[in-house]
Amino acid sequence: MRGHEDSRAGEGRVRAGTRAPASEAARLQARVTGGKQIAPMDTELARTFLAVVATGSFVDAAQRLYVTQSTVSARIQRLEEELGAELFVRHREGTTLTPAGRQFQRHATILTRTVEQARQEIGAVTGFRATLTVGGRIGLWEDLLLRWLPLFAQLAPDVSVRALIGFEEDLMSALIEGRADIGVMYTPHARPGLTVEPLLEERLVMVSTHPNPPREPQSDYVYVDWGPEFFAQHSLAFPNYTGAALIVNVGWLGLEKILAYGGSGYFPARLLRAHELAGRLHRVEGAPEFRLPTYLCFPSKSDSEPLALALETIRRIAAEAA
Repeated sequence: MRGHEDSRAGEGRVRAGTRAPASEAARLQARVTGGKQIAPMDTELARTFLAVVATGSFVDAAQRLYVTQSTVSARIQRLEEELGAELFVRHREGTTLTPAGRQFQRHATILTRTVEQARQEIGAVTGFRATLTVGGRIGLWEDLLLRWLPLFAQLAPDVSVRALIGFEEDLMSALIEGRADIGVMYTPHARPGLTVEPLLEERLVMVSTHPNPPREPQSDYVYVDWGPEFFAQHSLAFPNYTGAALIVNVGWLGLEKILAYGGSGYFPARLLRAHELAGRLHRVEGAPEFRLPTYLCFPSKSDSEPLALALETIRRIAAEAA
């Protein structure tokens, strides 16, 4: 799904003509550095710092940013020299934030979010007072966030929504780096500065295009990778299962495949109602059901009125879908 996300190449650089006013930039710089007289901070350093926070290691951060590990190390070293404080504790398992690092994280997020907001506002259509970026798994847009869009548009017609589709890794990175305001996903990671709250619990049921299908997966079974918890439950429920001819990591793709060419698989019950009523799909009697928690992620500290409204209405739509 990386192709659906914004390209990261050069994202951390402010394009010519999109800088904040000098006085505003100076005030922000003073907040980030505690008033120390240092050179203006490159947002690329802040983005690299946030990538290390998101991934928990220099190696994974380098892969995410498409640079070498030595480049990440050099940027963090330069940042620590500018701030005059150590930001990470390095150990075999990766990195953890120092007290100074935890303090700087909030300012780094503000810095990168300010640049991103400037890019959005300068390129946005006039007539909107704010822009809200909401990201989610493709299956959570379908019949959930898609139903939220018109409700939010009705209640906040002067707020523009930027919709993102991505996997958990990309969505968490966007939240930490300030490129997204809200993320809806299945397996988030706890990160400082972010609130992760349960939103709804998906009920995964097995369906087939064949009437009266057998309980055990057959040769036309499509395995949808719903994550490690599903894999563990699936393995216990079907100890004789030896694998599927087709494995997909997006539920939508698996569902479209069996609707077009036949087969069976596990999918959220909320997405199947119309297909079952039309006789296109049949519930597999006796097959176990699995639960898949869904989470709502957003910045812990924010006084944004559009964000608060968006969260409240997403919760409302999720309650109706449960």
